[in-house]
Amino acid sequence: MKTGTLIIGAGLAGVCVALQARGPVLLLSPNRLGEGCASDWAQGGIAAAFDADDHPQAHARDTIEAGGGIVDAESARLLSESVADAVRDLADIGVPFDRNDGGFALGREAAHSRARIVRVGGDGAGHAIMEILVQALRRCKNVRVLEGVQARDLLLAQGRVAGVLARDGDGKAVRIRARRTVLACGGIGQLYRFTTNPAASRGEGIAMAARAGAVLSDMEFVQFHPTAIDTGGDPLPLATEALRGDGAVLLDRQGTRFLRRVHPSSELAPRDVVARAIQRERKLGPVFLDARGIKDLSARFPALLRACRGAGIDPCREAFPVLPAAHYHMGGIAIDANGRTSLPGLWACGEVASSGCHGANRLAGNSLGEAIVFAKRIARDRKDDGADFTRFDLPCIDDIPEDNGAEDKDIEQLRDLMSRRVGIERDESGLRFACGKLLQWKRKSRAGGRLSNMSTAALLIAVSALQRRESRGCHFRLDAAAATLPPQRSAITLAQAEDIAGQASSLPQEQPISL
Repeated sequence: MKTGTLIIGAGLAGVCVALQARGPVLLLSPNRLGEGCASDWAQGGIAAAFDADDHPQAHARDTIEAGGGIVDAESARLLSESVADAVRDLADIGVPFDRNDGGFALGREAAHSRARIVRVGGDGAGHAIMEILVQALRRCKNVRVLEGVQARDLLLAQGRVAGVLARDGDGKAVRIRARRTVLACGGIGQLYRFTTNPAASRGEGIAMAARAGAVLSDMEFVQFHPTAIDTGGDPLPLATEALRGDGAVLLDRQGTRFLRRVHPSSELAPRDVVARAIQRERKLGPVFLDARGIKDLSARFPALLRACRGAGIDPCREAFPVLPAAHYHMGGIAIDANGRTSLPGLWACGEVASSGCHGANRLAGNSLGEAIVFAKRIARDRKDDGADFTRFDLPCIDDIPEDNGAEDKDIEQLRDLMSRRVGIERDESGLRFACGKLLQWKRKSRAGGRLSNMSTAALLIAVSALQRRESRGCHFRLDAAAATLPPQRSAITLAQAEDIAGQASSLPQEQPISL
């Protein structure tokens, strides 16, 4: 099987590339198109400078300030100057953004200097956008969608990426040739015990690119959303940050607003500050989000109402328990302004990529906008420098391991390890320990399998966190001062990560893995 443009992943980033790409396009979706992706679950909306008192430069400044000193200024400029037009385009094809008499109704979220969040139904932006885009995609005659197909490794030919090795819906291996391959397969939230991300967010796109030799960037920066609803589920439902923007407050076990003594912006402090404050407060007892003061709560935030009532909670009458959960990864496959990776023939978009827009701490409302803006740039990047390959070199793996449940215990231990040692607060001893364990898991698992992919992505995060000997943004080291080193983005390959992990850990390779 061969195509012009191959897109791996069918969330917002992948669908947007497919809608705008020229020539034959093949889109691989592990689930039914539009379902089971983080984009579909996104609540908060898209940040864009629409207000008369706002400007793209102010949006870029807020993005850079929130990003802990390492935001790529050019990427922030591209995002802030392009995202308003992207929102207008979505509105033109039928996305029902919330409106007021003067245009889009704008909400404010943490670390924004102005109200600039464009929403749908209060907290339903992601689902509404995906619904409209999927309908549009199904009408595209140049796009073929393969549902239930799981990409497992990249194919290489003559020193470049030339397609993918995948497993189809019947479990059979299939090799797909492509002039252009785009990874748009989401984030890494499922590497952690508590996450708001769907089951597919296991870092497998990062692992595939890393095995092929791609450069990864900013892998240590994992954003924990402060207010996942503590229902005991996996994943946990999200209480959007827009609630705090509209007046919801965080309460400790005694009903006191504890954030007032932590940060001058209180509930509107940056996400990493709020997440750490909640994490520490929870050592003393449960933490609650009180949204009862928001007028018309049930009408304005229907997703919240559904999630709470599914757990037997009525947010209109009572505060509900929350905890920080892995939510978004600022790091990923390093890309340039056109979404190109360090590997010829490979582009990346969305959460699997690291454009530099988010730095050390993503500004609320920027993830959906980044996916749309960079998807358009990838679709319009016509410098293919590709070839019509008649043969492949060997792929990074020579077959596809079965995910038969034999590794489930190891995967659950990996998630606990990441939460305890590579979570909201970190230190050198914990990171060294994690590097050793993750290296063992990677070496004992078969490349391309679920444990192999998860341990590969987790190892890159842990090693990058070990290497950054400072606290910056959402990377918080208990044993290091805040942002004392010159601001610099990190870059690493899998070979480098394995070498560093081997040196950092004193664990013999044959030592049993246990927590």
